[in-house]
Amino acid sequence: MAFLANKTSIVIPLIIMLVVTTITSGSVTELAFSKDEPTPRNWPEKFHALLVMNYTDTNMLVVNNLWYDWQNGLNVQLMQHQQGKLVHAVSWNNGTSFYFTLRSDRIIECIPHEFGVGILRPNFLEGANYLGQVQIDGFLCNLWEKEEFIWYYEDVVTKRPIHWLFYTGLDVHVMTFEEVDEMVDSSQWQAPDYCFGKAVKVSTDSAFVATELSRSPLITLDRLH
Repeated sequence: MAFLANKTSIVIPLIIMLVVTTITSGSVTELAFSKDEPTPRNWPEKFHALLVMNYTDTNMLVVNNLWYDWQNGLNVQLMQHQQGKLVHAVSWNNGTSFYFTLRSDRIIECIPHEFGVGILRPNFLEGANYLGQVQIDGFLCNLWEKEEFIWYYEDVVTKRPIHWLFYTGLDVHVMTFEEVDEMVDSSQWQAPDYCFGKAVKVSTDSAFVATELSRSPLITLDRLH
């Protein structure tokens, strides 16, 4: 063949393409690797995100209004269960968290809990493993994995998070993600008096306790600190 006799070396660029089958979306996803690995964008010190959370182990859906305030050490999740209760999940940087419903709900419940760790740092993805680029939810994203706990998808262009997948099977679609100047009103995150046993007995419903403590991975990510 003539081109083999040519003294000029022909360099053929090598493109490595890894094809993996993901449980998410039940389809084959293609990840392309580049020479220079990107780094995930740090979270803003104050933001609001609207999340649609699919607990694939139980097929339960939750719409979560997430408010994050690093400066004041506060993380607020207003978790609306499908056709169910609105749970206020509030975490502080001193390791204290509260899960509660308000008096307007049918059942008054509150769970104070000490996790021993504060809220996530804005740079909690430092040291994460870069897995390449992937199409998910209609966006081209960079994908990182950390501690085999979270798979974090970030839009290649805007650098906004698009999708989070947790080892438990919790599938989180990030519908909006915006830096803000003000937090949600304190009536939504201030623990009510019955969380401290002053007026109404704290819920001892074992199902409520067990499920709510397992439904807020953004509070319990102690391995990512």
